[in-house]
Amino acid sequence: MKLGYSTWGMPKVPVDKALEQLAGLGFDGVELTVIPGYTTELDKLDGMERKRIRQLLEKHHMMLPAIAAHSSLLSDDLATHTANVARLKGAVDLAVDLAQEDIMPVVNTTPGDRAEEWDAVLDLLVERTRELVEYAESRRATIAMEPHVGSVINTPEKMLQLLGLVGSPYLKVNFDISHFDIIGLDIEDTVAKLVPHTAHTHVKDQRGHVPNFEFLIPGEGDFDYVSYLKAMRAHGYDGFITIEISVMVQRRPDYDPFAAAALSYKTLSHAFMEAGIARI
Repeated sequence: MKLGYSTWGMPKVPVDKALEQLAGLGFDGVELTVIPGYTTELDKLDGMERKRIRQLLEKHHMMLPAIAAHSSLLSDDLATHTANVARLKGAVDLAVDLAQEDIMPVVNTTPGDRAEEWDAVLDLLVERTRELVEYAESRRATIAMEPHVGSVINTPEKMLQLLGLVGSPYLKVNFDISHFDIIGLDIEDTVAKLVPHTAHTHVKDQRGHVPNFEFLIPGEGDFDYVSYLKAMRAHGYDGFITIEISVMVQRRPDYDPFAAAALSYKTLSHAFMEAGIARI
């Protein structure tokens, strides 16, 4: 396995500065966030900027395992839905443009809200997911759907149902265990269910359970990363463990994106060592 960091936690940091800092800390790779409000939002990444990012990744010996393009597939507003799909398909094109010799970044997204309406929106979700995945397949890219607390996919079972209904090898899971930890699900059980379908991961730290929970920077809480890493390895996962800093943390008045990255690296690199897992 390898250790990555998502620029989700660095919305205002220029990409060259972010890569320099993350490489300096020792991270193996980075997930690039391309939603509006970020320095790397998709509309800003013209051909020249894409070439520059490829050069920066090479310069800092960083891999790009994923692109964060989180956009709802369940908007009722046609204009919003059209824009969301365009962003997701544009992120697929970006993944192709930034692909490295041995890795094609997956495109991460969440399905949308309305968790209480699973049965009512399932057919629509399948239809819209299948359309997106067919486009990704045409470019040999993968969509990684993230189950998320409060979203329409908020349990492993719902994720597995969607995978079965879409029925494409180009749809995988972006597995963020924090969203299952805060609803009280067991690490081993959740990992066993989702690892066979996982293309990428997120980790953070967390405290409490729904509805009284708080997302934290890794090292601020007591999540058992060692048991988690051992379970991921035991079930055959060998990709990136990527740290994501929640918007909940970013709202702190004293939030420092570089300090968050440093604490995260210290916490997870120590967990890798304690678990006896080499970062290959």
